[in-house]
Amino acid sequence: MRQEQPGRAQPGAAGSGGAAPGGVSDNRPMADLLAYCADLPVLSVPEGEVLIAEGSEPSRMLVLISGSVTIEKDAVPFARIDHPGAVFGEMSWVLDRPASATVRAAEPVAVHVMADPQTFLNDHPGATLAVLRMTAARLEGLTQYLVDVKAQFAGMDGHLGMVDQILDTLVHHQAGPTRTGSVRDPEG
Repeated sequence: MRQEQPGRAQPGAAGSGGAAPGGVSDNRPMADLLAYCADLPVLSVPEGEVLIAEGSEPSRMLVLISGSVTIEKDAVPFARIDHPGAVFGEMSWVLDRPASATVRAAEPVAVHVMADPQTFLNDHPGATLAVLRMTAARLEGLTQYLVDVKAQFAGMDGHLGMVDQILDTLVHHQAGPTRTGSVRDPEG
């Protein structure tokens, strides 16, 4: 059963503009985001319950306070996140497309609910920077992984040799509308 409560005010959480509340530095994006979200509502979610369903329309962003979640794609868990300040739903919201993965509570979880991300991020540019830094860090990790895979399969024949070409396409893809179509949904 979900339980939503008002946010907890952070002691000394004064300040505005680019500086994080309470003087939190910009080099700690997760802690910074938690500080910015201190006054947002808190949602308690029991183990096993879905916080964001794959395919759901973008609406809100969630910031982890405590507990851990698993990230699933096509019902296959591929990541577990337990870092307070981690953000979920940002890709769907920023790209204005359905959620690309499911976020499920791996244990009881508490999250801050950013019900109107546009207004919140406009009003808190430091929070926007924190989300950007977390997203960039995820992208950097994925890029390093792709480079490692590319090096591992470089020069191979057959299907594995195509990994190099596929990764080149992915790494050099720039903005613009992307379509994730599949055999089941070629227009999707």
